[in-house]
Amino acid sequence: MKDFAMLLALTEAVPCLDGLQSPLEFYREWVCPNRPCIIQNAFNHWPALKKWTLAYLREIVGSKVVSVAVTPNGYADAVYQNLFVMPEERQMPFSAFLDIVEKKVTSPSVFYVQKQCSNLTEEFPELIGDVEPDIQWMSETLGKNPDAVNFWLGESTAVTSLHKDHYENLYCVISGEKHFLLHPPSDRPFIPYGLYSPATYQISEDGSFQVVEEPAAEKVPWIPLDPLNPDLERYPEYAQTKPLRCTVRAGEMLYLPSLWFHHVQQSHGCIALNYWYDMEYDLKYSYYQLLDSLTKAVTLA
Repeated sequence: MKDFAMLLALTEAVPCLDGLQSPLEFYREWVCPNRPCIIQNAFNHWPALKKWTLAYLREIVGSKVVSVAVTPNGYADAVYQNLFVMPEERQMPFSAFLDIVEKKVTSPSVFYVQKQCSNLTEEFPELIGDVEPDIQWMSETLGKNPDAVNFWLGESTAVTSLHKDHYENLYCVISGEKHFLLHPPSDRPFIPYGLYSPATYQISEDGSFQVVEEPAAEKVPWIPLDPLNPDLERYPEYAQTKPLRCTVRAGEMLYLPSLWFHHVQQSHGCIALNYWYDMEYDLKYSYYQLLDSLTKAVTLA
């Protein structure tokens, strides 16, 4: 029972490691107990740390047409007007996107390269040689390769709404800063969920956005609460949570364990990569599924 309780052992701040541990040590101290940490000096050897300026990216990738998430308010994949609203996925030259990030062109919309389908390998293969296709010590720790490697670059107004993923996540900041608000899985009873019809932002001829619902699509479970400005009158249980906040700076890596809730902001023009490793569907997963089911049962009672 003591070992099981350790799964939820937390600290009041996200610990910081000055360098890598062995795969066995990292598994025992962080993966197995499902605890986040920031790791410094984990990828100092990557050429990207010195090479990936906006000017370099423009030279290497500028002419390529890529997928860019465009929203009126910076919130993609978030609850809005009682719908789960996804961004407009705009195909545009990467150089035109950089013009907006560098403020050479102004736009009332918010632009974010954030497509989470291993877009580094699918859309930016020219950049793979500046990083690594996997995090070797993590691949050894977990006994598998990552399912996806995602490239992130956007404006400071682009925000990732509160959610969780079924992945062991290594988030590597190349330049700028990422600001994370984290909740452990044990906070699930106090975090509201709802089922929302999916919709998409679409740009009109006059430049305004419309929210276009997809009525025949299956509803999406999502968190309606903004943890930066929570409506405690509507969701009083959220006051019982104990979020952790951390900033991940250039050259640092965040280990974000599977099923941790996270909300993300960034400095303007921040460049980052994250490596998604599929989680193990083990005792921890069964426990969190039980916790989720009990929470839903109490909510419906």
